[in-house]
Amino acid sequence: MNILNPQVEAYIEQLNRIAFIEDEEILKEMEDYAHKNDFPIIDRTVGRLIYLITKLKNPKLVVELGSGYGYSAYYFAKAMNGGKVILTDYQERNLSMAKSYFERFGLLDKAEFKVGNAIEIAKEYKDIDILFLDLEKTKYLEAILTLKDNLKVGSLVIADNTLWYGKVAQDNPDDKTAKIKEFNEYMFKSKEFFSVLIPLRDGVLISSKVE
Repeated sequence: MNILNPQVEAYIEQLNRIAFIEDEEILKEMEDYAHKNDFPIIDRTVGRLIYLITKLKNPKLVVELGSGYGYSAYYFAKAMNGGKVILTDYQERNLSMAKSYFERFGLLDKAEFKVGNAIEIAKEYKDIDILFLDLEKTKYLEAILTLKDNLKVGSLVIADNTLWYGKVAQDNPDDKTAKIKEFNEYMFKSKEFFSVLIPLRDGVLISSKVE
């Protein structure tokens, strides 16, 4: 199921391609790798959203759960004025690639690379300004329940793939889709968060911790 009208999606993609990006060559290389290896990454539309949110929020600590080889983390780090983005992944190879890309971007001083269980790693950090969820979709709710006390009031949670190819709107969802729906509903029902779900790409849920 297409989340957006394909013509609208193509138009947005066209705008992304004509927009000036300082690191165009390296980003294109990362995108080509994802395409050739069927590696899931956010696209530029979501990347630009992340960049803008980061500029507005001016965070000192961003923690990513599920960083892959650093594509989404680039947009956080590029927009940050000081501070750190913590990249996590269970595969050392992915983070080794991320470190290499960040060196080429000139952003190594804004990043830490942690191999292992993303949720367990994130528990080490307090006063998180932005928590980005892009790990296994069945673990989104576990992640927020485990880490919500590590977020200060006013911090943001950004979760990718929260429309899951439109499957969240279907009856009788499969187990993975049901878990995503459970997470979405928790974030909207909770008095601790104010949430919106943006139908961009595969759905981006953005929540602010209000208490």
